[in-house]
Amino acid sequence: MTSLLEVKNIEVAYGKIVAVKDVSLSVNDGEIVTLIGSNGAGKSTTLRTISGLLKPKSGEITFKGNRIDGTPGHEIVGLGICHAPEGRRIFQRMSARENLELGAFLRNDKAGVAADMDRVLELFPRLKERIEQRAGTMSGGEQQMLAVSRALMGSPKLLLLDEPSMGLAPVLVEAIFETIKKIRQQGTTILLIEQNAMAALDVADRAYVLESGKVKLSGKTADLRKNDEITKAYLGH
Repeated sequence: MTSLLEVKNIEVAYGKIVAVKDVSLSVNDGEIVTLIGSNGAGKSTTLRTISGLLKPKSGEITFKGNRIDGTPGHEIVGLGICHAPEGRRIFQRMSARENLELGAFLRNDKAGVAADMDRVLELFPRLKERIEQRAGTMSGGEQQMLAVSRALMGSPKLLLLDEPSMGLAPVLVEAIFETIKKIRQQGTTILLIEQNAMAALDVADRAYVLESGKVKLSGKTADLRKNDEITKAYLGH
């Protein structure tokens, strides 16, 4: 497989507090890779750094072979990395349609934008029913679908998903993960953060386990599911 994203020895701090320490990971073209770990392990900070919302103190990040660490977030979107952040962060006073159109704000290909609008509404039929509804009045599950769809409207080569199942009913969690599989099948590579470690390991090809800002374990998900330490800490066995 061709390496799409390479994160090498990054350190990220909030003031004097170091949140990510010497983290390295890779994502190959066509993969789903997941980061798992407890709250405060550095997972979201890692994604925010990849998407340009944070700048690492040291280390480097390459995408398609080019360094992007320190590149502004809007430029990183233009390069093909889109981020659906934790907590959805939708524009609540705008309609679902307006949120989706904002996801494509850097694009000039009207035909492609229209095709991607059709694509996301096919992936999430519920959004089609709510397309003119104000986003803030939608249910939590619908808002999550909108957040993922808005990121897809940027036509990403790499989609960063931060806690897509947070706060959702079990039936919606299952639906979200089925959709994640479809997104990969349609050609988008995915880097996923998910508190539901069982679901994440079921859908991903490989995983990195973060603990206190460091990578503690990594490998194929099939192997990690057999790891006693993982099953006790994250899978409830």
